Amino acid sequence: MSLQAAGAVSPAAPAAPVSADPLAQTPLHALHLRLGAKMVPFAGYAMPLQYPAGLLKEHLHTRAAAGLFDVSHMGQIALTPRSGDVAEAARALEALIPIDILGLPEGRQRYGFLTDEAGGILDDLMVARLPGRLHVVVNAANKAAGFAHLRAHLPDDLDMTLVPDALIALQGPKAAEVLARLAPETEVMRFMDVRAVAILGAPCLVSRSGYTGEDGFEISVPAERAEAVAEALLAEAEVLPVGLGARDSLRLEAGLPLHGADIDPGTNPVEASLAWAISPTRRRGGAREGGFPGADTILAAMEAGPSRRRVGLRPEGRAPVRADAPLFAAEAGGEPVGRVTSGGFGPSVGAPVAMGFLPAALTAPGTRIFAEVRGQRLPLVVSPLPFVPAGFKRG
Repeated sequence: MSLQAAGAVSPAAPAAPVSADPLAQTPLHALHLRLGAKMVPFAGYAMPLQYPAGLLKEHLHTRAAAGLFDVSHMGQIALTPRSGDVAEAARALEALIPIDILGLPEGRQRYGFLTDEAGGILDDLMVARLPGRLHVVVNAANKAAGFAHLRAHLPDDLDMTLVPDALIALQGPKAAEVLARLAPETEVMRFMDVRAVAILGAPCLVSRSGYTGEDGFEISVPAERAEAVAEALLAEAEVLPVGLGARDSLRLEAGLPLHGADIDPGTNPVEASLAWAISPTRRRGGAREGGFPGADTILAAMEAGPSRRRVGLRPEGRAPVRADAPLFAAEAGGEPVGRVTSGGFGPSVGAPVAMGFLPAALTAPGTRIFAEVRGQRLPLVVSPLPFVPAGFKRG
């Protein structure tokens, strides 16, 4: 997710529904048009689905070199304690999120999620600790709701601001080499580092993170300087502009869940295979055990194991299996045992890939199941995630 996850549309699916209100535009809107992007409505914004190179080339180029994404539709929220004590903000936010924020070092960030009283995932997000404040990035479709949820549950002496800056993501194995030409200090950053960096004289907040499974960076840049920074990056031979379509196929190959598709308030983190993100200090026996919405449900599921789980799926044929296809244990007869939540063709894999939920008894890798597509049942095999190994810089 953002400095993390953006929601993205499936390349074969219609754009996400939006209201009748005029679409918002990101600070890079004019640049998208000049680059010949196919624009679509998404989460209330006009966003580039793909550019003239096409989804396939954009996807493969990101895996081989570097792709530049506009993710300015994401919500960036600054949490600033009036006392100046960031630990106060961390303690307050821990009451809403099952991760260790109090122990998060300055200049680092963590992936987490807002949970509800039933243990469901209201949104997944990133939290960074910076001098004097926390920086939270939420998904585009949940921006208004996420801001309202935080404001309603955090103390009044914790100031909240929706940051108006643009957010761009430079992703791929050549990303570090490219960005270092404009900001040499970024080259030594590790995965999940965050720091203030000047790029072309613009004060930026850079994190070494992204949602493609590749090494890369997300760059928060003042809106009025966003186009200049984006154009400077695109001027490098290794960089290609990439739209929402390839963003979706990249995160699917990386086994990364999309809120509103693979995870939602009806999904708890354990069955979503996201228990790894729950910090040890917030688990049973931890120094600050529980204390977040739905803690009893989530921690009990961690101990007993979930009744169902999100898994990777590899169709045996060449036909992609899309979201919402029901899953069956047998080739004929019986009731559905699960469903596909994301699916499409994996350009790097060279074959269709999917994710979905199955009963725990059917989640062992190699288990054969069936998806119903246009009245026919197609065989799939449960597969470990990710489909493509992650390229993050850990050290």
